[in-house]
Amino acid sequence: MAKVRKKLGETLVGWGIIDASALADALAYAQQHNKRMGEALVELELCSEDDVVKALATQFGLEYIDLDKHAVDREVLSLIPAKMIEDFKVLPLAENGSRLKVIITDPLDIETLDLLRFRLGKEIVPTLAALSKVKRFIDKFVNTQGDVLSQTMASIDQDAPEEEAEVGSKTLKAEDADAPIIRLVNLIITEAVNNRASDIHVEPMGNRVRVRYRIDGVCQIRDDIPKHMQGAVNTRFKIMSGMDIAEKRVPQDGRIKMRIGSGDIDFRVSCLPAYHGESMVLRILRPDSVKVGIPALGFAEDDYQKFLKIIHRPNGIFLVTGPTGSGKTTTLYAALQELNKPDKKIITAEDPVEYNFTGMNQCQVKDDIGLSFAKILRSMLRQAPNIILVGEIRDREVGDVAIQAALTGHLVFSTLHTNDAPSAITRLIDMGIKPFLVASAIQAIMGQRLIRVICSECKAPDPNPDPRTLKLLGFTETELAGKTIWKGTGCKRCGGSGYRGRVGAFEMMIMNSQIRDLAFNRATATQLRQAARASGMRTLLEDGKLKVLAGVTTPEDLLRVTQAEGIVAE
Repeated sequence: MAKVRKKLGETLVGWGIIDASALADALAYAQQHNKRMGEALVELELCSEDDVVKALATQFGLEYIDLDKHAVDREVLSLIPAKMIEDFKVLPLAENGSRLKVIITDPLDIETLDLLRFRLGKEIVPTLAALSKVKRFIDKFVNTQGDVLSQTMASIDQDAPEEEAEVGSKTLKAEDADAPIIRLVNLIITEAVNNRASDIHVEPMGNRVRVRYRIDGVCQIRDDIPKHMQGAVNTRFKIMSGMDIAEKRVPQDGRIKMRIGSGDIDFRVSCLPAYHGESMVLRILRPDSVKVGIPALGFAEDDYQKFLKIIHRPNGIFLVTGPTGSGKTTTLYAALQELNKPDKKIITAEDPVEYNFTGMNQCQVKDDIGLSFAKILRSMLRQAPNIILVGEIRDREVGDVAIQAALTGHLVFSTLHTNDAPSAITRLIDMGIKPFLVASAIQAIMGQRLIRVICSECKAPDPNPDPRTLKLLGFTETELAGKTIWKGTGCKRCGGSGYRGRVGAFEMMIMNSQIRDLAFNRATATQLRQAARASGMRTLLEDGKLKVLAGVTTPEDLLRVTQAEGIVAE
């Protein structure tokens, strides 16, 4: 009788890495988002990618290879063509006569194994490694992309004098695919995407052009482009994004769509004239980045249940507040995906529409032709929607229409740029919206920030946490008693930063009769905050402190995005 293969989840439960309830959550998430169980477990952060790969190796009787600890002989790499290594994410490990030991990332990919067997004429002995580590190894030792970027800059710097570079900036054509400047720009974009960057900054300085990538919310310097190449590089970005290459006096916006690896990536491009020349910023728009699902946002269990209860209400306004880059859009899209069912009609008004979702009617604001937020909102109400998303409440007109929509039976989601949840009420009233409308229409307001997650590969206890940082965050000796503060020591996986990925820190202010009365009477943000805390609201700082004590992030990164009231840094 054939042996029954143990399931992945059962193996991880048996090892004590996850429990039965976590397995049930992952199963539901996998079914809802059409994911494999291993992908679901990693995306929900219930276990690490390495745990999943080790369990898969046990499940299929394969050897597990940790590429951070296992050296791969560079000479062996030539046994498989670089193109096949890149396309199929495989690595040769060792050759023994007619047998070739190969690292693969998917034990169910029989087609790739058959292709390797056919193309190489050898018997393939598969072993298993984590996909992210295989990709990193390929980028570093097969593509040598980082070296190519520096070499390309150096070759252009040596071969192209200043006069030629300026001529090139004027005559550069989109079809000159082999032009050095085009290769350089493509390499910058590709490297940023592969390094999980959210933005590319190309900034002119007095004697150079600085290139920086924003990774996990923090800008990191990549390299400097010689000053004489500034015009040609900017011209290439303008051509790619559909801007006017002759116009250098006013700001311009554009978009780029490129195929990188196996997926299409969109870029929102902004060009701003500055003192030393035009500054270019490319915002990298990955569809997967906003399809994370509510469980992966980082809610504590009680806030998670409150969030689900709020978004399933039939009407009212739910506001998400925070500065630019704090994840407000991701949170609202996660809520809409939860509600996006055939029996609901969802209409959005966005400026701009960055991500497209099946089943939602998404409208693009175009102020130049008079298609404003307010005009779209008024038209929306004649479309009989159940749920409305307004990208941002910017002025009284938009706020009035959104509130009227909420009071006439629609569920309205929107964002507001305030530092915390209670300040949103005072901001709306300051816009000129009547206090009784604000008090009656709003169901809840959530403030949020993004904090970096300690890298799981190099996570270690911090034996000497900075006492000044702990003091600034308001930690008490009682809170720290018996607790371990963690940090990332830096490794290949996180690029030496000690962090990989981000989660949210939240404060959820749910309206009750007391807070509504305060709003009606134009109470200050401080009074609203006191009432909200008395009714059970956990502040951004308090939520972040829980994540520090749980080993999710470090005190230093929490201090970067929030600080205790009444304590000033020395």
